[in-house]
Amino acid sequence: MGPGAWRARGRSLGSARCPPSRGGKSFSLHLREVSTGCFLPVDGFSGVEKALKGTCLSWGKKMRMSRQVVRSSKFRHVFGQPAKADQCYEDVRVSQNTWDSGFCAVNPKFVALICEASGGGAFLVLPLGKTGRVDKNVPMVCGHTAPVLDIAWCPHNDNVIASGSEDCSVMVWEIPDGGLMLPLREPVVTLEGHTKRVGIVAWHPTAQNVLLSAGCDNVILVWDVGTGAAVLTLGSDVHPDTIYSVDWSRDGALICTSCRDKRVRIIEPRKGTIVAEKDRPHEGTRPVRAVFVSDGKILTTGFSRMSERQVALWDTKHLEEPLSLQELDTSSGVLLPFFDPDTNIVYLCGKGDSSIRYFEITSEAPFLHYLSMFSSKESQRGMGYMPKRGLEVNKCEIARFYKLHERKCEPIAMTVPRKSDLFQEDLYPPTAGPDAALTAEEWLGGRDAGPLLISLKDGYVPPKSRELRVNRGLDTGRKRTAPEASGAPSSDAISRLEEEMRKLQATVQELQKRLDRLEETVQAK
Repeated sequence: MGPGAWRARGRSLGSARCPPSRGGKSFSLHLREVSTGCFLPVDGFSGVEKALKGTCLSWGKKMRMSRQVVRSSKFRHVFGQPAKADQCYEDVRVSQNTWDSGFCAVNPKFVALICEASGGGAFLVLPLGKTGRVDKNVPMVCGHTAPVLDIAWCPHNDNVIASGSEDCSVMVWEIPDGGLMLPLREPVVTLEGHTKRVGIVAWHPTAQNVLLSAGCDNVILVWDVGTGAAVLTLGSDVHPDTIYSVDWSRDGALICTSCRDKRVRIIEPRKGTIVAEKDRPHEGTRPVRAVFVSDGKILTTGFSRMSERQVALWDTKHLEEPLSLQELDTSSGVLLPFFDPDTNIVYLCGKGDSSIRYFEITSEAPFLHYLSMFSSKESQRGMGYMPKRGLEVNKCEIARFYKLHERKCEPIAMTVPRKSDLFQEDLYPPTAGPDAALTAEEWLGGRDAGPLLISLKDGYVPPKSRELRVNRGLDTGRKRTAPEASGAPSSDAISRLEEEMRKLQATVQELQKRLDRLEETVQAK
């Protein structure tokens, strides 16, 4: 009988191509595991049995070991899907500024992106559903006198957005439901305290109306937007050089910063104390980014001495060595990290790249697991990240990015492939809702609280617009320092009212002139 099949009872381990016999022929063997742990031929051939028996046993052991090594994760097959052309925002002039920020901010109601503008700084705000070609005369937010560098939506009011600019100011704006009908030039409040351009704005995750700003004057200011006052200051004694990134911890008790002096710091902002710091988390000279992740860890992105891009995971209690350090490639773009605390996935988006890498963070070694990479043809000028409550849970969408092209904003959905259309509870644990857990006064008084969680099982419907009220008269005696307060002095309420009256009178006069001209035109006809 010619070469026969090896048969045994048990589960299949696959097949293998075996070496040629003396006759010069090779054989395909289908292997099965048997209770005795070996492989037995039924219709055997003694000429090759001895040669193959050891090979097959060894191969079977390797197959069993390889199956045990593969890590189980429900996010192994997450994939990115760009939106169709009619679901993109076309013909928008994205800013050409070289500042390393996302230039885009989104929430369940609006998408905002920083645009090129003549004569000052401007950014565009569109209702989320207003896709397609954007009219060239669309009204924009245009109150800054110099280019806008960063924008951030308030997590507790989907109609309020903050902007930082090269004009050294921070402005807070209120966008009406349905979007802008006219250009918006007057902010709800202007926060003035920096002496150089403001490149970072970040809202407190759980306290109402608390906003952080960082400028190129190496100063971090924490504002109570409800009074328009700077209530905390971290001066240049904390950061002696340019601040590259600032991130709040999940409960807002700490901030994590990266600086041009090559140090990453964990700071308690109310006391002005440095809880921990790491010198040179990455050996390269390019900017470092740092964000809080789960279980008291931080994740950093940076460069090696050979300009290779790196991502590292650190335990804030033991910063001597990283828990994990991975080298990615040799591109020059700074990697912007976006962390999802519900899934423990971190997404890395590089400015100038055409890809999004994503990793899963676990509590056991090696801690940082590469999942996959979404790639496209065109490079990205910026990136926006949608909060979890703005996702489509019936499509198993676990993240959505808004990629800025040169003339377009393109949504990209990150999806877990599932056959069922039912709500997947393992993908959507309770997530941060739109309500604040603390007032500004409670947080300044020393209280901390995690975000108030909501379920997405029945979907999420954004609430109606909630008015942002600013009362500058309430900030008397409330300024504090960490260690010493300095901020924008509050304006007199009467002076502000007089200024408003003058502007209204000028507007009325202009409208009256237009009306007179129209009447003259009608009479002439």
